[in-house]
Amino acid sequence: MGSEIVFATLFNLGTNLLYTLIALIIGVAALVIIDKKLLKTVDIDEELKKGNIAVAIFASTILLFVALIVSFGLKG
Repeated sequence: MGSEIVFATLFNLGTNLLYTLIALIIGVAALVIIDKKLLKTVDIDEELKKGNIAVAIFASTILLFVALIVSFGLKG
């Protein structure tokens, strides 16, 4: 009985880790696509190096929303 619980826990941990990695990869890809295609006049990396807080909030919001969408899609 104890080994079944450990196996189920490790399986759930691995599944959640996989979901997290997929969401991270898709989120970063979405941020790069938005940066290169939609925001041609704004360089997100350069603005972050300058310390522009608004760009940091914008980039983190994009990553958050993409991660939420991917996580709901994977679990549904």
